[in-house]
Amino acid sequence: MCNMTFEETSGENSSERMESVPKALEEVLSSALPQGCITVGVYEAAKSLNADPDNVVLCLLATDDEEDVALQIHFTLIQAFCCENDINILRVSNMRRLAEILGGVKSGGEPIDLHCVLVTNPQSSLWKDPALSKVTRFCRESRCLDQWVPVINLPDR
Repeated sequence: MCNMTFEETSGENSSERMESVPKALEEVLSSALPQGCITVGVYEAAKSLNADPDNVVLCLLATDDEEDVALQIHFTLIQAFCCENDINILRVSNMRRLAEILGGVKSGGEPIDLHCVLVTNPQSSLWKDPALSKVTRFCRESRCLDQWVPVINLPDR
């Protein structure tokens, strides 16, 4: 149920929220990573979503290249699955920053596929964390505004 006032969806409150959501997302990723609650890669994410969708709390789709048709088809399918299963989903720009947050390379030195990143539910109290609550609230409010897959720009450091 979406009961937002005009003041909540526009103005300074909205711009402040837009600036704080990328920071909250960084906090969520940084705290989930050491707990092993991150799945990266389109195919790995699809397997994880198929096996246990109830365990996924957030799906990130990231690209700096809008021209890749195959990737866009994968994104469309993942978005549909996430919407069907009430999984919060965000489109993330600035893959370089995402790679910095998540470590960015496999042990062999090759880059990892960060086009799809899942955050899964840990067995700890991390998800009482206000950062995840802020990201979840942003996703919910965006859906109320018919923005089913909001875009977040991760700022450079």
